[in-house]
Amino acid sequence: MGKAGKALKQVLEDYGISQFGLAVAMDVERNNVYRWVNEKRDPTAETVVEIARALRTLNPKAARSFVELYIEDEITEL
Repeated sequence: MGKAGKALKQVLEDYGISQFGLAVAMDVERNNVYRWVNEKRDPTAETVVEIARALRTLNPKAARSFVELYIEDEITEL
């Protein structure tokens, strides 16, 4: 598990965004964000896009960082 969760955890810490703040921006329960961040559940591909969109409303740099961290290994392998 966990590439998205690891990226999300790093971004929330780096940019001082709370799990609750992201949950509100996404209009989801905070426990969903908790599960992603703590790698208890992986977000779906559609949810990863929703996370990036919500982060963009909170901090565009955080959204860019999340996307870069999430796909970083895939791009460097090309």
